[in-house]
Amino acid sequence: MTTRGKVVRGTGGVASAAVLLLALTGCLGEAGSVQGGSIDPTGTWGDADDAEAPSLTLEDGGSFSGTDGCNRLTGTWTVDESDHVQFDDAASTMKACEGIDTWLSGLDQATIADDTMTVYGSDGAEIGTLESSDSVQTGEDE
Repeated sequence: MTTRGKVVRGTGGVASAAVLLLALTGCLGEAGSVQGGSIDPTGTWGDADDAEAPSLTLEDGGSFSGTDGCNRLTGTWTVDESDHVQFDDAASTMKACEGIDTWLSGLDQATIADDTMTVYGSDGAEIGTLESSDSVQTGEDE
């Protein structure tokens, strides 16, 4: 009977920990989801038709791909309650890129205002901007 009591108490502790973990992860957002945020960043940012220009494509499923103008980028994204796009699991090829500013490979998070995505590095400093592909293709904001 003593062993059975320990199992029941242990199971209760595991159940409590599971509930706490679920509550905490609900605040983090799911890949490709908008958790409390009001923006939908899916789509292409930058001119994906220019092989030497930085661009990102954010997919509905929470993945992103793109280029810094030389290297390929991939990873996942979420939007938090403050409308910040958070980039996670970012990976990049590491080619030598003579004459190309590879700033986009340092992405950590972004904000979106109108048709402009402002990208920030891990230190919180702005590293660059990308225009929505809709405004690039139609010539808006020029």
